[in-house]
Amino acid sequence: MTSVFIHNFGCRVNQAEAFDWSERLARASLTVVKDWRKAQVVVVNSCALTARAEADVRQFLRKVRRELPEVRLVLTGCLREEVAEELKHSLKLNLFLPNPAKDSLVEEVLRLTGSISKTQVSEKRPYRSRALIKIQDGCNCRCTFCIIPYLRGRSRSLPLETVREKVQKAVEESYGEVVLAGIHLCAYGQDLTPPKSLEELLRTLLPIPGLRLLRLSSLDPRLLPESLLKILVSEEKVCPHFHLSLQHASESVLKKMGRRSTALEYQKILGFLRSHRPEASLGADLIVGFPGEEESDYQFLKNFLQESPLNYFHVFSFSPRAGTPAERWKQVPESVKKRRSEELRKLSREKNLDFKKSFIGRTLPAVVVRKKEKQMELLTSNYLKVQVEEGSGINLREVVKVRILQVEPFSVRGEVV
Repeated sequence: MTSVFIHNFGCRVNQAEAFDWSERLARASLTVVKDWRKAQVVVVNSCALTARAEADVRQFLRKVRRELPEVRLVLTGCLREEVAEELKHSLKLNLFLPNPAKDSLVEEVLRLTGSISKTQVSEKRPYRSRALIKIQDGCNCRCTFCIIPYLRGRSRSLPLETVREKVQKAVEESYGEVVLAGIHLCAYGQDLTPPKSLEELLRTLLPIPGLRLLRLSSLDPRLLPESLLKILVSEEKVCPHFHLSLQHASESVLKKMGRRSTALEYQKILGFLRSHRPEASLGADLIVGFPGEEESDYQFLKNFLQESPLNYFHVFSFSPRAGTPAERWKQVPESVKKRRSEELRKLSREKNLDFKKSFIGRTLPAVVVRKKEKQMELLTSNYLKVQVEEGSGINLREVVKVRILQVEPFSVRGEVV
């Protein structure tokens, strides 16, 4: 039986795509393995959001080809086509599929391996312990720093009923948690005829019998009306974990980024989420060192983060991407970017540790995501990764109750109750 390894770089959408591919490969009786060194086919789902992400993709591809010279190597994702073409020749890639051709990946892998598609699902399951479903792709925005709309195209949404069917199937397959992913998730449904909305989708999905936890990937604060916020904080099935694509807080920097947002709007949204769901994990994506970011802009951002209810943030040093307006602008020195990034990452670690410590002694719903030897790893609804002793009769994908016992800077321990 042909073995396939899928390696993802970048966003939750790539993970959701890989989840779908693994399901379809299993139906074709291929085996999706966890170790790339044991695979006959290695599929790399690439990211090009930053120069570092692109370098990581190149490094992994070279390592695979060096250690497994005979493996069939498949590249797809957001890597620019000219880069992919160069790698195709230098690393002797067996197949390159740009983003628009991703839907055909499983068929191309079957063709590449000479496999015959079957309908019987393989016993090698699951690829993930949570069901990740891509409900939207592409983006109609044109932020001055972002290359993703050029690589993934305009916003495209799955029909509402198709999403419902996918979630229903995940519930029937005993997935305790379903994750909805999209490049611009809050824009879901705007391109459909007639138009739909994320709010309407949630009202359709939440009544599904047996659905335990529903998690949303990154949310755009520009597209969070009060009616949607009220659903997020009032429905128990919606995981209290909200990750917002803030990018910055300084109004002058946001304007240069092409983002019509203000720190005051951010404060209102974050305050609403925290006051109505105090247990919620609140995170954000941030860019530091954007062209034109003065020290005063950075200090405004840092003060905003210190005073905000955010308990973690992903900090990206600005990385110019070819073809974007910001690439042509005067750049902030790398040493300044590094200092600012390190300061904010330190602040994020401090706030996150305080947040996790606040749950010592409390009990939270959690899904079992990993079982290894005598330990299990659980993921709480508010996104705490908890290590517990393995419990008899507890299965992967199952939702249980976990009490938080101990919190260290890089680990949380608990017990199933």
